[in-house]
Amino acid sequence: MLPEDAPARLALFGSCASKLASAGYDYLETPAFEDTELFARGVGEATDIVQKEMFTFEDMGGRSLTLRPEGTAPVCRAYVEHGMHKRPQPVKLWYWGPFFRHEAPQAGRFRQFTQVGSEVLGSDDPAVDAEVIAVLSDLLEAAGARGVRLRLSSLGTAETRRDYTEELKAFLRERAESLASDVRARIDANPLRAFDSSDASTQAVMKDAPLLIHRLAGDDAQHFAEVRALLDEAGIEYEVDPALVRGLDYYTRTVFEFTSDALGAQSGVGGGGRYDRLVEQLGGPATAAIGWAAGIERILLAAGGADAPRPAADVFVAVPKDERRRAAFVLLRRLLRDRAAVMGEPGRSMKGQMKQADRVGARWTVIVEEQGFELKDMASGEQRSVATTDELIEAIG
Repeated sequence: MLPEDAPARLALFGSCASKLASAGYDYLETPAFEDTELFARGVGEATDIVQKEMFTFEDMGGRSLTLRPEGTAPVCRAYVEHGMHKRPQPVKLWYWGPFFRHEAPQAGRFRQFTQVGSEVLGSDDPAVDAEVIAVLSDLLEAAGARGVRLRLSSLGTAETRRDYTEELKAFLRERAESLASDVRARIDANPLRAFDSSDASTQAVMKDAPLLIHRLAGDDAQHFAEVRALLDEAGIEYEVDPALVRGLDYYTRTVFEFTSDALGAQSGVGGGGRYDRLVEQLGGPATAAIGWAAGIERILLAAGGADAPRPAADVFVAVPKDERRRAAFVLLRRLLRDRAAVMGEPGRSMKGQMKQADRVGARWTVIVEEQGFELKDMASGEQRSVATTDELIEAIG
């Protein structure tokens, strides 16, 4: 990230922090690397992330470690290890930080990228599903992301998914010759990924494939219907997409993805879903949970790269070439206690420093004199002499 990119990025961080805190989410940070086994167990050994995209290395103690490719499994590990299941439930957490995937860089997609995410652990109520979707929707709207659409589906329980997976495997085997080679290779390991294939022949086959959403058990169907009803009540538009499967093994029931028409073919900006068995799978108690993650670079790209306003300096201290620079430095330190202040470059001409004061948007410019100061109102152009530091502080308010 370069300095010119910082204002928009920091503004987005501030917006996320404010909105998530106001919705009752506590901030959490997890390590940049974890035991590789956490992702193999949590994300799924047959997923593309684990098989192809993780940065894995061996440390000096011979342990296999991985730079985190996603945030949910680390949050669940922290939930288990730190006894968060003993707190009042649900526990609502959010995070922001760097993540890593070994994949071909694209617009807004890098091998090191930044995500904001939230997790709600300890409730299976469909109102929680609707809430986390609404929170992400609000964040994207506040960020100015253009052409945002919400895709929604349900994967049912693990048992429903297992039965459906066997049905889908049989369907794919009967049509194996028409499938892309990578899809054929993982029919047994991860047949659901066939829905995400970009191969034209595979896409033609999948138009007739059985759909999991049509195999939902009664409780799962009722849960999904209630989520949709709540989103309808909230005025959040969505499209039910039966082919939405997401790329991680831990999902159950509700899954969702936000896309942006401004991003072209790689249109995803964020998404997530429910993972009611992951905490238990990682050694904790049975804990219903749901969460989402969104790519910061993708959000900013979808927002059109609009520049966030740079914070203006309240006071600019112009520094003469002689020993008065010491007095200027002392004044700067005094000003910085209460307000934004910038000091000019010593040795630069006074004309150049006044131009710099304009560039930083200063409300006032102070010129240090041998005795006292000259104070200039940058809005009106009026200038007057001030004798002492205390009088100067009082004058600028």
